[in-house]
Amino acid sequence: MTPPKSALARPARPRPVALASIIPRMDAATGAAVIIVALALVAWTAALIVMADHDEGPGTPLHDFPTFLAGWIVMLTAMMLPSEIGYVRVFAALSAERSASRSEGRARTTAFVAGYALAWTLYGAVAFALDAAIREAAFSFVSWARAGPLVAGAVLVLAGLHQSSRLKEACLTHCRTPLSYFARHWRPGGAGALRMGLAHGLVCVGCCWALMAVMFAVGAMSLIWMGVLGLLMFAEKVLPLGPRLALPIAMFLCVMGAWIAVSPDTAPLMKDPLLFGSAICRAP
Repeated sequence: MTPPKSALARPARPRPVALASIIPRMDAATGAAVIIVALALVAWTAALIVMADHDEGPGTPLHDFPTFLAGWIVMLTAMMLPSEIGYVRVFAALSAERSASRSEGRARTTAFVAGYALAWTLYGAVAFALDAAIREAAFSFVSWARAGPLVAGAVLVLAGLHQSSRLKEACLTHCRTPLSYFARHWRPGGAGALRMGLAHGLVCVGCCWALMAVMFAVGAMSLIWMGVLGLLMFAEKVLPLGPRLALPIAMFLCVMGAWIAVSPDTAPLMKDPLLFGSAICRAP
């Protein structure tokens, strides 16, 4: 007896399963954290490649504004973005809950980060203009052979004193409490996300402007100081013991500032600018 054709038919091939259905999708907060870590690693790699041989100590030239801006963005991504991982995770999670689609939530998170970056870009533009004005005026007292070490040391001491100020305390409290900020200032839409990111970024500038000013005092291309200051900002904003670090950080900055002012040749973590050709560091 001949079996029916259906019995002789080849078994149907299993349909291909989409990879997305096998690997569970990350939630918005985890995805944002992964992206931040990836961007920071890329930025540090770029800094190591591009800036490794450009550190000339205090007075390191900032070059033209487009070149400075590109390096500034890399520096911000490497130093500041990791300390914002908590804020961005919370914003991404809230946006995912209040958005109609995943793409809308991602767009809002991108807008928030862009607003934050805009605040620090404005800070960088002001710092660049101030540096250009000092070089244009050719103030002789800032040369490293004269009062340069005193000026650089004073900037570090000022940053140390800012660590203990009420402004620093208030801004740091804001930076460590994202849920409180979003509960009071949440705005819908992409424009709202941009405004929230800008407002948060301005408060962050108030928190860390003095620490970033240290970079210009010790050498804007110093990878060592980038790492030290980036680690300090991450610790005080993210780690549980962050609020307790204000005094140790202040003491470190004040001691380093005094050391640079009194004995710049023996100060650690510094390069001697007289070994390079920065005009701002030459004696008159």
